[in-house]
Amino acid sequence: MKSIVLASGNTGKLREFSQLFGTWEIEVLPQSAFGVPAVQETGLSFIENALIKARHASRISGLPALADDSGLAVDALGGAPGIYSARYSGEGATDARNNCKLLEALRGVEEHLRGASFHCALAFVRRFDDPVPLVCCAQWRGRILDAPAGKHGFGYDPLFYVAAEGLTSAQLPQEVKNRLSHRAQALAKFEVIWRQAMLGANFAG
Repeated sequence: MKSIVLASGNTGKLREFSQLFGTWEIEVLPQSAFGVPAVQETGLSFIENALIKARHASRISGLPALADDSGLAVDALGGAPGIYSARYSGEGATDARNNCKLLEALRGVEEHLRGASFHCALAFVRRFDDPVPLVCCAQWRGRILDAPAGKHGFGYDPLFYVAAEGLTSAQLPQEVKNRLSHRAQALAKFEVIWRQAMLGANFAG
């Protein structure tokens, strides 16, 4: 069985990617299995940071690596919090603090101006210096409520309202979120380009 390393410590992501590659006899290993430490995300976009993480994990593990970078971009805030979504409220940021800061930033903003997008960028490298990485991006449109609703999910899910479903991301059944979300869309795109570029090839070469 061929192996790739997932440049993340998130167990939920590991589970999702393991399921994706399960039928292809490809083992997805967490970067923790190789002692890969977190890397400073110095990019100015989701895809730049995804590439930084993938190359870092591949360099240390010696394996092909897959990474994602994701976050929320709010129209009225010029795309903020963007790549800083996880640390929006500063050092020691938590989901609750990030949500509170977002609500404060949008205080007084009318409903029709509270549009937002969840973004996900995926990057795959065969080796750390791969000159032709596989990259893809996806987004999920919604708007930001003025109060949280729902207990599922994480991050900004309780504030992200999906009009077509009449629910926030935190209220959606898991199977629905797994079909609609930015990460689900990015994974679907990645499956297509993976099959086109890698399936049946010696991707570790």
